[in-house]
Amino acid sequence: MCRMHKNAEDPAGQDRREFCRLGGNVVVGMMALSSLAQARSALGPDNGNALAGEATAGERGADMEGKKVTSVRAKVISVKGECGFGHKVGDTVKISESGVDGKICIHALYSMLPAAFAMLYDVKFPWLQDPDTKTHPCTDAANPVVFELTKIRA
Repeated sequence: MCRMHKNAEDPAGQDRREFCRLGGNVVVGMMALSSLAQARSALGPDNGNALAGEATAGERGADMEGKKVTSVRAKVISVKGECGFGHKVGDTVKISESGVDGKICIHALYSMLPAAFAMLYDVKFPWLQDPDTKTHPCTDAANPVVFELTKIRA
């Protein structure tokens, strides 16, 4: 019998919980590695030594010194229909390495965390006009809430 499907009453059933706990991390890691490999292969001649849209150390220069991304602000910029969680235009939440400050729908947070986490480490998304701001829709197609994610620098 597969370890994932053992009976929870069985002492070995704990393996299923451990698999589920670790399984998500493995999947996210595999997705990240796959995306990184695709991004590097798309870069071409420099063999992927810099990510697309990322400035080199020389290009960043002194103007970026002391302006580290400390958090990401998620601000509701539009709500169509009625948000089940109750989000309204103007609601904000701060996402940092130490956690989330404010109230946010767990479904919206779960879907935006990969982008917010990347933004915390100053990743540049090449398709954005402003490298410090991006929009992110929640997953409720019937009542979409759109968030604006903004890098906060100090």
